[in-house]
Amino acid sequence: MQSPVQKLSATGDFPATLDLVYFRAGGGHLAAARALQARLAVTHPLWRIRLVDLFQVLDPDLRFRRLTGFAPEAYYNKRLATGFTLGLAAELRVLQAMIRAGHDWMVERLVRHWERTRPDGVVSLVPNFNRSLGQSLQALGTRPAFVTVMTDLADYPPHFWVEPGFTDHLICGTDHAVEQALLQGMPAHKVHRVEGMMLAPGFHHTVVDDRAGRRRQVGLDPQAPVGIVMFGGHGSRAMLRIAAELDHLPLILLCGHNDSLRQSLAAQRASAPRRVLGFTDEVVQWMRMADFFIGKPGPGSISEALHCGLPVVVTRNAWTMPQERWNTEWIRQTQLGVVLPSFTHVRAGVDALLAELALWHARVAQFRNRALLEVPGVLQQALAEALEPHSSPT
Repeated sequence: MQSPVQKLSATGDFPATLDLVYFRAGGGHLAAARALQARLAVTHPLWRIRLVDLFQVLDPDLRFRRLTGFAPEAYYNKRLATGFTLGLAAELRVLQAMIRAGHDWMVERLVRHWERTRPDGVVSLVPNFNRSLGQSLQALGTRPAFVTVMTDLADYPPHFWVEPGFTDHLICGTDHAVEQALLQGMPAHKVHRVEGMMLAPGFHHTVVDDRAGRRRQVGLDPQAPVGIVMFGGHGSRAMLRIAAELDHLPLILLCGHNDSLRQSLAAQRASAPRRVLGFTDEVVQWMRMADFFIGKPGPGSISEALHCGLPVVVTRNAWTMPQERWNTEWIRQTQLGVVLPSFTHVRAGVDALLAELALWHARVAQFRNRALLEVPGVLQQALAEALEPHSSPT
C-alpha cells in the first residue's frame, strides 16, 4: 500500500495533519502560529493545520487558575504591561526547575493528548517545554515528526529552545542561533537556517500606494518624520515616558490590549500630532506610515519594523528580558538601530537617529526577512520523512 507521500509526490503535496503548539505568554508565539497557519493554507492546502494551546492541554480543567486566581501566562503578560521585568532571568531558571520536576506528569498528559488527536507532525513555537513535547511524541507507536521553530533571534541555553535527541528538526532565524544549536549537540543536518522571524502574511504583500495621502487622512504631516511606538500586544507603561519626552514629534502609539495605557496616553498633551490606538489588526499599515520604531527589543516587533524599512530605537539594561538581550547586540552589529541604556535617553537617541535618517534607511533597506516563505519547505521535508514507510531490507 502506498503512503500519502508516494501517492501525491508528483504534485509536491500530500495529505497530513500538523499541530502548531503555542502559548499566550507574550503575543509572539500565538502570532507566529497564526502566521504559519495562514501560509500553510496557501502552500499546502491538503494539510490539516490545528492550533494547540499547550497550557490547555496540560491544564484543561484550569486547576492552576482556580488555585491562584490567574492563568500562568497572565502573570508574565502583566509583568510586560507594567514594565516590571527585573529579575526574569532568575525566575526563568526557577520555572525551568519546576518544568523538570513536573516532566513525567507533563509527558503522560501529552501522550494521552497525542493518542487521542493523532497528528502526523507537531511544530513547537514555544521554549522551555520542548523536551517534554519531544519525549511524549517518542512514546507513541507511530512517531510524528517534531519540529521546533525558534521565535527568538537567539537561544538562551541551556534547555530553552534546543533539546538534542528530542527534536527532529530545528529552524533558526540567525547564524548565531544555528551556532548555538550546533554547540549544544544538534546534528548539522537537523538545523535549518531561514531568513529572520516569521511575520504575518500581510507584511509580505507588496504595497504601492499613496503614503503621503494616508498620513494626511490620519492627521499626520506627510513631510515630518513620524515615529511608531509599540511594546507588543500588552503595551508598556514606558510608553508614557517616551511620549512625554518626544511630545514635539509626530507619533503613532500602539497600546495593544492595555486600555488603561491607551487612555493615559490619549490624555497627555503634545505639541505635535499623534495617534493613540488600542489593539489593531492593521499594525503593518501603521508601520508603513512611520519613519522609525521605538520599543522593546522583542524579536517580533523589531523584525516587523525592519521589514517595513524602519530603523529601531530600543534599550538594553537590567530590565531587558534575558532571551532578548542578544537582540540588542545584533542591532548594534548590523547597525540597524540605536540601543540606549534606558528610555530616559530617548530624546537624545531619536535626535541622533533623525540627524542621519537617510543613512539609517539605506542600511535597513538591505535587511531581508523571508522566514514565513521558507519554513513550509522544511516542514514538508520533516513530514515526508515521517510519513514515508521505511524501505524493506532486501
